[in-house]
Amino acid sequence: DRSSVAAEQLVEEMRGAGARAWCLRAALRELGELHDLVGRAAALAGPLSILVNNASAFPRTTFETVTRADLLSSVELDAWAPFELARRFAEGAPLGAHVVNMVDTRVVAQYDWQHFAYCAAKHVLALFTELLALRLAPRVAVNAVAPGLILPPAGYGQDYLEARKSELPLQRVGDPAFVTDAILFLVRSEFVTGQTIFVDGGRHLLGGSRG
Repeated sequence: DRSSVAAEQLVEEMRGAGARAWCLRAALRELGELHDLVGRAAALAGPLSILVNNASAFPRTTFETVTRADLLSSVELDAWAPFELARRFAEGAPLGAHVVNMVDTRVVAQYDWQHFAYCAAKHVLALFTELLALRLAPRVAVNAVAPGLILPPAGYGQDYLEARKSELPLQRVGDPAFVTDAILFLVRSEFVTGQTIFVDGGRHLLGGSRG
């Protein structure tokens, strides 16, 4: 619900630029809606050749307080939903199709102890990316993009990013366009699969932990 207005606005912008675009709503934790989503999209747009798994949530769950329900909720949305969508997408995908999963630089760079369930789920998605790349080949290439200091978390402003940029090797805040560039590179590639591109100003090189 929170993203529906922005999604509709994006659709209108795309149509204004001459593209064909639609907006579909689905509760990805509801198995029926998850299973139907690829088919509903194909019914509107025709055969699908690119799937970008970007839906996610960023709940605060610490190591000390995380519960089984917290973990399962994050895995359900951040790992199982993209995995299941990729499998269903592959059933009707043409040779040369692409799946791009959005992971997070935290899967390698740092353990974020304030978002324990989220980070665990993104680790699972990173693993799923490699497994899907093996099992969906040669028809579908599966890769991932791991953004870093690009957008502030919900409830925070640009100052959150500015205060942390000095920690990065490139010492700057990223632009969402950098993530788009990485996705476009992957979906245009004919010989890359099972890879993760880190769009994080070098953060994944630092190691360590947060919180």
